[in-house]
Amino acid sequence: MEKLQHRFNVKKMELDSLLEVTQAINSNLPEESIYKIYHFTLRANLNINKLALFVFDEAWACKINFGTQTDWGQLVLPSNVFTYRETTAIDKKDVTNIFQEFDLVVPIAQKGQLLAYVFLGNEQQDGETQRIDTVFVQTLTNIVIVAIENKKLARRQLRQEALNREMEIARQVQTLLFPKDLPYSDTIQVKAHYFPHRVIGGDYYDFIQISETEFLICIADVSGKGVPAAILMSNLQASLRTLARQTNHLKTIVEELNHLIYQNARGENFITFFAAIYNQVQQCFCYINAGHNPPLFLVPGQPMRLLDKGATILGAFQPLPSLEETVLKGIGRFTLFCYTDGLTEVNNRHGEEFGPENLARFFEDRPNLDPDALHERLIEEINAFKAEKDFDDDVTLLTCRINDR
Repeated sequence: MEKLQHRFNVKKMELDSLLEVTQAINSNLPEESIYKIYHFTLRANLNINKLALFVFDEAWACKINFGTQTDWGQLVLPSNVFTYRETTAIDKKDVTNIFQEFDLVVPIAQKGQLLAYVFLGNEQQDGETQRIDTVFVQTLTNIVIVAIENKKLARRQLRQEALNREMEIARQVQTLLFPKDLPYSDTIQVKAHYFPHRVIGGDYYDFIQISETEFLICIADVSGKGVPAAILMSNLQASLRTLARQTNHLKTIVEELNHLIYQNARGENFITFFAAIYNQVQQCFCYINAGHNPPLFLVPGQPMRLLDKGATILGAFQPLPSLEETVLKGIGRFTLFCYTDGLTEVNNRHGEEFGPENLARFFEDRPNLDPDALHERLIEEINAFKAEKDFDDDVTLLTCRINDR
């Protein structure tokens, strides 16, 4: 009867402990309080006097430690130190085992993922080794660890939701930086498409009307991704529009842009940049390519040109080591196609890139299509080439066609 009464009391204590822990979890107590209740339950109620609880939180950390000679909380344990997959007796004869002062290890897992380990010691009382109810220890620990993991997951979700809201705001702000309306008439037709790889990206294009007869068109690609690239891109946009109001001298604009980007980026980021200014009355086209993918320049009756002359990337050197402005005169009709490297670096399922050769061939085969039709056909061809694969980078297309007045 005494043994039965003792077993009854133990089971009642275990059930009361489970109820207390569950109520603490439901009351949304902080992790520290839950661990304290767990500590008290095992040490005081169940008379366990040697324990170490290791929990994986980016690395294995000892959350509770009592009754041991080693202060486990001060040690850094390698990720491969735990090899136990079920409740196991510690081999006291294995001198390489750093957990020799314990007698048992109880792994805690959920859906096949190991979350924690409980190391226990069987202390002797009245000459007899105390029996530990490892099933209860495992159950109680599982409840505690899973509840704490759920708390962590909830916090991560809240942080992610906040980040998503911030990224969406940044995306909306970035969208406002692109020109809202592009001219599309009989004499000038400008078309653009932008496909960001992430919510926000580092590609940029613009069309700036300098005067009634003169405009600037440009495309750029900022190194890096995400918010830092978007911020640098916004600096470029603001600086360029300010400079375009002050001068129509392209070389001066590029020199000033490089100076400002170098100061802002501190040499850590750079920008590939192409810009051209066209005067419709003088039929004069001048451009500078600062390390960007060479745009395609098509004039009726002439071979296709690659506009690759100019300077090195912006923001890497101050001043620019070389800067060359190319001027083309007597150009009354032309098609200019600009793009970022995400277009030609599109991969298919065989790992092959679309490449600049396929892009040049596409335009040579379709010399008379207007910008709307060009973009539509090119996007169809790119999608067919990559099939189910996603873009690996931001992709921007910008086409400008000029017809004689």
